[in-house]
Amino acid sequence: MSTRREFITLLGGAAAWPIAAQAQQPTMPMIGLISAFSPTPARMAAFRQGLSETGYVEGQNVAIEYRWAEGRYDLMPDLVADLLGRRVTIIATPGSALAARAAKAATAVVPIVFGVAEDPVKLGLVASLARPGGNLTGVNFLNAELVAKQLGLFRQLVPSASRVAVLVNSANITAERTLRDVEAGAGAIGLHIQVITARNSAEINAAFSSLESDRPDALFVGGDGFFNSRRVQLVNLASRHALPAIYAERIFPEIGGLMSYGSDLTDAFRQVGVYVGRILKGAKPADLPVVQSSKFEFVINAQTAHMLRLTVPPSLLAAADEVIE
Repeated sequence: MSTRREFITLLGGAAAWPIAAQAQQPTMPMIGLISAFSPTPARMAAFRQGLSETGYVEGQNVAIEYRWAEGRYDLMPDLVADLLGRRVTIIATPGSALAARAAKAATAVVPIVFGVAEDPVKLGLVASLARPGGNLTGVNFLNAELVAKQLGLFRQLVPSASRVAVLVNSANITAERTLRDVEAGAGAIGLHIQVITARNSAEINAAFSSLESDRPDALFVGGDGFFNSRRVQLVNLASRHALPAIYAERIFPEIGGLMSYGSDLTDAFRQVGVYVGRILKGAKPADLPVVQSSKFEFVINAQTAHMLRLTVPPSLLAAADEVIE
């Protein structure tokens, strides 16, 4: 009888082995990705490329939970809380300082990889660029520091301009820095600025309407996730008012905007993906230096220039990374 009991016990234990082994298998890591705007296929592909460079493929050995703010910056804390409630392994916030700050405020444990235009030290995200400390690291793509260069290129294309309207999103923490840089850069080359603000689609329409009575010579659109999501509206309004406009990202001239100069954000998204992959493999955010993006793009839409009766100097054509004919 004793031998039979031992056999049954052994058999029962053997039957449980596959279940126990399955329980011990590591679960697929889950990335929580928060974007300030709507999906941009090229940038999402670049993020996945960065992951693949470290051996991760979505759906095979890593899962991704996406959250899109569509320019609603007030949603950031709720989006972060939702992802933490789903027990994500890591949070990625490419292109949004507000998302990065919301994530930092919500957790000191879950790793966070950001992509921001502002200095992440001044934003309070990291202790230093070389040794971030804590649970955050990422990419600084420097768009907020390129205003003087943007204005200089713009002045070459529109030499007759003397008054420039500057559109910023007052809900974005980078707006104040953008205005300071524009004031300094414009003053250095003799431009006078007129500030207009917009936080939603209706305010964008109202901002352009306000320009009808006090018309500027040109428009400078500050870099902003919400503006990216409303790029069709902005480009159409600039065209309707025949306003030469410069933007921070190539997604604007690609759909008819006059020109853009800024960091290559597609590559910045790839770099965020690489850092996410490295952390999933065991690297600590505190030990990964903040990447300083060094790839910039200058894009001119020659068709729009022609429509606005602007002659693009040969020097600008030679300097452009792409001329859209």
